[in-house]
Amino acid sequence: MKGVKMKKKTLIIIYFAVLLLYIPKQSFAMHIMEGFLPIEWAIFWWGVTLPSLIIGLRSIKKKVKEHPELKMMIGLSGAFAFVLSALKIPSVTGSCSHPTGVGLGTVLFGPTAMSVVGFIVLLFQSLLLAHGGLTTLGANAFSMAVVGPIIAYLVYKGATKVGLSFSVAVFLAAALGNLGTYVVTSFQLALAFPSEVGGMMASFVKFSSIFAITQIPLAISEGLLTVIIMNVLTKYNLKELKLLRVLSKEGR
Repeated sequence: MKGVKMKKKTLIIIYFAVLLLYIPKQSFAMHIMEGFLPIEWAIFWWGVTLPSLIIGLRSIKKKVKEHPELKMMIGLSGAFAFVLSALKIPSVTGSCSHPTGVGLGTVLFGPTAMSVVGFIVLLFQSLLLAHGGLTTLGANAFSMAVVGPIIAYLVYKGATKVGLSFSVAVFLAAALGNLGTYVVTSFQLALAFPSEVGGMMASFVKFSSIFAITQIPLAISEGLLTVIIMNVLTKYNLKELKLLRVLSKEGR
């Protein structure tokens, strides 16, 4: 039985690895491309993001120390986010639309741990796939790795608290975490590039409206895929989910 479970885990990881091979290599920006933000805003978002990374590292260290067997689940969460966030559609100038993949890891490990996983995903994409960049990494990480997981976590906890099913709660967490990421991205772009007529608010409406065309269907798709993966984990990784108290009514 133990060997069968290990084979199932391996198959899941291989599945994401194979998907990665078929990701188009054409390089559009990941969220906000390198050099697009004015330097003062790039520095500001780095400063805002760093505290979350420090807290997240402590959270991961504590979980792994208590349960070393969770390392594979953390790796799976990172692979899921890496593959989904690399599937991009050109959108606003200097940015793009794509799934974020942070909902799965957030439900499993909470928003603080996912901030580190999401940051690493964005770092690898900027260095290996030329998506995004180091100057805008702070801004991209804040929207996708900090705010996105926080929204996903609050939605998941709220949905379970009002009695919605596990699958519905996971779907809403992944989908709304995705949309929340792009609301923040629109806000970041609006702050950096306010409209001459209407200022920041007019610019925010413009950016968010353009993002919505592609991001809403992407968020729905991400929510459905996250539910499918979570159901697989529930079937073959029940022990780990119980350790994480994902299937328990108790808070993390």
